[in-house]
Amino acid sequence: MQSLFFFLNKTLPCNQNTLQIEHTVPILEFELVESEATRCLPADLAQSLADAAAQVLGASKGTVWVKIRVIPSIQYAEDHGKPEGVFPAFVTVLKSRVPEGSELEDEIVRLTHAIASILNRPEANVHIFYQTDGVGRVAFGGKLLR
Repeated sequence: MQSLFFFLNKTLPCNQNTLQIEHTVPILEFELVESEATRCLPADLAQSLADAAAQVLGASKGTVWVKIRVIPSIQYAEDHGKPEGVFPAFVTVLKSRVPEGSELEDEIVRLTHAIASILNRPEANVHIFYQTDGVGRVAFGGKLLR
């Protein structure tokens, strides 16, 4: 299995036991079902995705983290068979606070468009999952996010 790991991070210490991650703390984990295009990933793919996510999310420089894993196509299935030529991209997003309502819907539309464009996949094949708010439950370097 092919993996890329890319981090950009800037922290602002609050006290010894907690820390504040600037603005939204976006961490995006990509799972890409293998296709011809993912057999040899571009060297700058993680950087391109991090930069695009930062722009969509309005994140400050150096505050977006991106992790990419490729899933071999033989390890992906859909009930009743996978449609020919379908190679989904699954994206999990962790933010300190997830927006709600129309703000979240707008963010999803813009993020989906940016990801699909970079990965050269149809938007219908980009699936985004938001984790619950990271504040109060996620720790970096042993310090709880506040």
